[in-house]
Amino acid sequence: MSLTRRLVAYVVALHVLFAAAAFLLLRDRGPWLLAAEAVFGLSLLGGLALVRSLRRDLAPLEEASRLLAESDFATRFRPVGQPEVDRLVDVYNRMADQLREERTRNREQQSLLARILAVAPAGVVLLDFDGRVSFANPAARRLLAAPSGDPEVPLEGLRLEEAASPLAVTLATLPVGQATVLPLAGARRVRVQRGTFLDRGFPRAFLLVEELTEELRRSEKAAYEKLIRLMSHEVGNTVGAGRSLLESCLTYGRQLREDDQTTFTEALGVVMSRLGQLHEFTTGFAEVVRLPPPRLGPCDLPAVTRSVATLLRPAAEAQHTDLRVEVTPDVPPVAADRTQLEQVLVNVGKNALEAAGSGGRVLVRVSRAGDSASLVVEDSGLGIPPDVTARLFTPFFSTKQHGQGLGLTLVQEVLRQHGCEFSLEGPPGGPTRFTIVFPPAG
Repeated sequence: MSLTRRLVAYVVALHVLFAAAAFLLLRDRGPWLLAAEAVFGLSLLGGLALVRSLRRDLAPLEEASRLLAESDFATRFRPVGQPEVDRLVDVYNRMADQLREERTRNREQQSLLARILAVAPAGVVLLDFDGRVSFANPAARRLLAAPSGDPEVPLEGLRLEEAASPLAVTLATLPVGQATVLPLAGARRVRVQRGTFLDRGFPRAFLLVEELTEELRRSEKAAYEKLIRLMSHEVGNTVGAGRSLLESCLTYGRQLREDDQTTFTEALGVVMSRLGQLHEFTTGFAEVVRLPPPRLGPCDLPAVTRSVATLLRPAAEAQHTDLRVEVTPDVPPVAADRTQLEQVLVNVGKNALEAAGSGGRVLVRVSRAGDSASLVVEDSGLGIPPDVTARLFTPFFSTKQHGQGLGLTLVQEVLRQHGCEFSLEGPPGGPTRFTIVFPPAG
């Protein structure tokens, strides 16, 4: 029963009780009984009027409670003339204004945040209380895309370890508060960090994924360019002066006995040969720094591929490796510097032959990729160890006994200057694939 009905029932019951008492006390005194009953009747009418007035004055508060329940803060109430009620009305009006302003400010901030996240280069992933993805901005979708490369594959509702992305699986095991740099396909690198925030008093996790590929590449390139220039300068000067002195010393060989002359000449020859090899070694480093801009022009990718395969075939036959080239129809020309492109294919092809080994297989596929072309070099080797994957395309890093660690660095520089997308993937057990996608020509 509502408060109004209880008040009406109370007023009516009270007056009925007084009227009955007056009747019992004054039934023998007619005029006084009529007067008392008239007073009680008027009092009852006045009490009902007061209850109706109270209900009318409290109506704004009842309406305010309904508006609060519906989160409608646009309505304001006028004073009703009752000081107590007017104070409550004033409090409600000020509270509604503050809530409306706060909601408007929150909506504007949410809209701004949504716009920022939509164009931000860093990926942002929010996890719910169960560890499932509740939000991922476009950059996160792109970085966590499945191997198919489709950034539209939904992530919401999935656990990170359930996503078809190697990076997502790695992020699932990242401890809270830790930041680290992880490799992606090809020479790409990302910095990831896992943190927490409070939502309704309980912690939730978030992930930040920032691509560092270009930043790291510029930093590494600046470092090794300076090192190579300094090393080449010092070694070149030393080698030139040393060889000149040794050649002068050869003239003194005639003054020695015949037995000593032979030993002396051979010793100087060995030293001069080693100096020549040292010069070639440093020259190989300098070539990466002095790599000229590509002279782009229409290039027949299948023809270049077959030409490089012909060059590598004797080495493949010598180690009994099956080297094959497959070309699909309608491969369009690509814009490339043929000389530099051949240098890239030679480096990638040699690595594939070494990985495949005796009795292995190397398959080179050239195919159409939209308006351009792609090239895939696949070998039947055992794949790339995880500790090596993280260091691929790093200058001076090599798994070969006498490697300089410049082959993939040179390949990377050439392909970047050509605007190509490339990746090197080699899961444990193989196969290993080097994929190059060329930009559309002109």
